Amino acid sequence: MLPVNSPWPPSPLIGSFTVSEHRPHHSFSKTAIHLQNPRRYSQRTTRREAFQMKGRDMEKKLSEAAMEGNVSTLKELLLEDPLILDRIIVSCVSETPLHVSSMLGHLALTKELLSLKPELASELDSHGSSPLHLASAKGHLEIVKELLLVDPEACLVRNQEGRTPLHLAAVKGRVMVVSEMIRVKSESTRVLTDRGETVLHLCVGNHNRLESLRVLFEAVGKEVDLVNSRDCDGNTILHIAVAKKHIETIKFLLAHTGVDVNALNRSNSTALDILVGSPRDLRDMEIEELLQGAGALTAKDIPSIVQDWAPTKVPQVTKSVTSPLMSKRGSDSKKPAAKQKDSDWLGRKRSALMVVASLIATVAFQAGITPPGGVWQDDLTVDGNGNPVEKPHSAGTSVMAYTDSFEYGQFMIFNTIAFLASLSIILLLVSGLPIKRRRWVWIQMVILWIAVTAQVATYFIALRHMSPDIIQAQIMLRKVTEISVLTWLTLMAVVFIGNIVRMNLWVLRKYGYLKEKEAVPQAATDGEQEEV
Repeated sequence: MLPVNSPWPPSPLIGSFTVSEHRPHHSFSKTAIHLQNPRRYSQRTTRREAFQMKGRDMEKKLSEAAMEGNVSTLKELLLEDPLILDRIIVSCVSETPLHVSSMLGHLALTKELLSLKPELASELDSHGSSPLHLASAKGHLEIVKELLLVDPEACLVRNQEGRTPLHLAAVKGRVMVVSEMIRVKSESTRVLTDRGETVLHLCVGNHNRLESLRVLFEAVGKEVDLVNSRDCDGNTILHIAVAKKHIETIKFLLAHTGVDVNALNRSNSTALDILVGSPRDLRDMEIEELLQGAGALTAKDIPSIVQDWAPTKVPQVTKSVTSPLMSKRGSDSKKPAAKQKDSDWLGRKRSALMVVASLIATVAFQAGITPPGGVWQDDLTVDGNGNPVEKPHSAGTSVMAYTDSFEYGQFMIFNTIAFLASLSIILLLVSGLPIKRRRWVWIQMVILWIAVTAQVATYFIALRHMSPDIIQAQIMLRKVTEISVLTWLTLMAVVFIGNIVRMNLWVLRKYGYLKEKEAVPQAATDGEQEEV
């Protein structure tokens, strides 16, 4: 029912309810509108859903066109909806058609998209990658060129992993792409990852992209700051190459880049320290020779004035070298270099002693268990009639011991001397005892001479035993033995006399009868090392 004093005509009816005159007309709720005209609301909802479905269908077609590289389909979609690319840009899609075409290498479609919407080149996908990231990683050079023409600044954009397009191209070994990006945007070589790595670090790391490294150095030259740049752990590219034991990369870095071979990382370790502390394998000796040939030192061998600087202040070392403190220590400046030279000599001698001693021990052991003539293969104690034989033998015993016991004794004596002498050298080298001074190395070298001489005697005894009793063979054996022994004794005498002369010269220099060598501080260092 209507109120008694209500005006005519009555207020608009909504169903069976009355709209209050105290509420303005614009305050109708959505529910009231829906109840007032449900058919119109249903039509609007249907049109909106149809529009959304159509939009999704066109996005699907556009995605398929990008996957196939179909330019004609793109043009048809643009005729049907000229704003479709703009909607892609403003919507929250995971990747644009340009991302897809750049990744798959569709050059024609990429050119068309860039001509229509150049701003697509700056769009990032869900991983923070631009189309240039994807094209660079896949090595599509022509697409990279097109993208760089539109947006060269994309070279500096980092994705969610902290890597630029140049980083990805270098890691993947896309040499031509790397060269093109450096040509267009040379400063992209200085962009760092989240771990402070340059593109050089990435080339040298797990991927070991030597060709990419060559191209980078051809483009940037020997820029000291870039070559010796450190990551978050303070490692230069040489530290990483040595840690990964990439021999060819190490050779290239030492020969062509001007890398600092004695740079310290945050652990105060040089490249040589990293090699010494790494698990040993067959490549270590070659890497060590390369580093030492380039002047590499361990951290403890670097002069203390250099070690006082933090790794990030290494370039300032030249300033401190000219300080009054260094000029005061000028008289001692040659001392560390001499000690380092002596340390290198000792290291090389110890390595040579270990190799030769191991070889002699192996040969002597093999000769001991397989003497000349071999061993008996059966037991012989009685003859066919059951009577004891005159010369019985047992299986596994030396034939030479039964046939020529005197020569067998000589053979075993010299072979045992060679075996034990070589083993004693190995034991001294691996014992860990402080026997790194020169006098101990000379003692080990004398022991090695004894081992080698005993091995030579063992060889000639075995050769004489295996030679037949034919006159010509015996004459030839005698001549070979005489000439070989004479040559060997002559060589030993020369070596012995040479060392005696060296020792006398050292004594004369030590007590002031001769002047020290100025050019080569070896003699002075020898005197210091000889003092126990």
